[in-house]
Amino acid sequence: MVLNNIENLLEKYEKGETSIKEEQALKNYFSQETVAPHLEMYKPMFVYFSESKQEQFTKTLPLNPDNYRNKKVFNYKWIAVAAVAVLMLGIYFKEPVVSSYEDYVYGTYDDPEEALNEVTKQLAMISTHFNKGVSTVNYLDKVNEGTEALGYLNEIESATSIIFKN
Repeated sequence: MVLNNIENLLEKYEKGETSIKEEQALKNYFSQETVAPHLEMYKPMFVYFSESKQEQFTKTLPLNPDNYRNKKVFNYKWIAVAAVAVLMLGIYFKEPVVSSYEDYVYGTYDDPEEALNEVTKQLAMISTHFNKGVSTVNYLDKVNEGTEALGYLNEIESATSIIFKN
């Protein structure tokens, strides 16, 4: 009879319909040494509940609210001020501006023939690489031929539809 009562209480407990007295009866039953074998799976849960009630929080908490007011809060606006200061120093201490035109003329040629030879050599190199890229796109001519053939098929279809009056 007791086992049947415990099973009914477990069903009510799983649905959340038990009272405090009924839950206490379940805890008392599962704290015993002998529990029905088919109810053994509930024993660790109820043992945990009864043990966890005995636990206490031992750490001390500061109860003075003034302790929280005296803490300094980090102000992120100072990061922005520091960033602007670093930028300004970087602008101020950058490399001096080039004073003469001769410093700008890197890589120029005094001899026009030498400059022309270098330009033709560079353009030849560019055109060879460009032609390699164009060769992979040559199949597009075949696609154009196919679309023209489809155009002829459309003309034939329109003519047959006129003849057969579809």
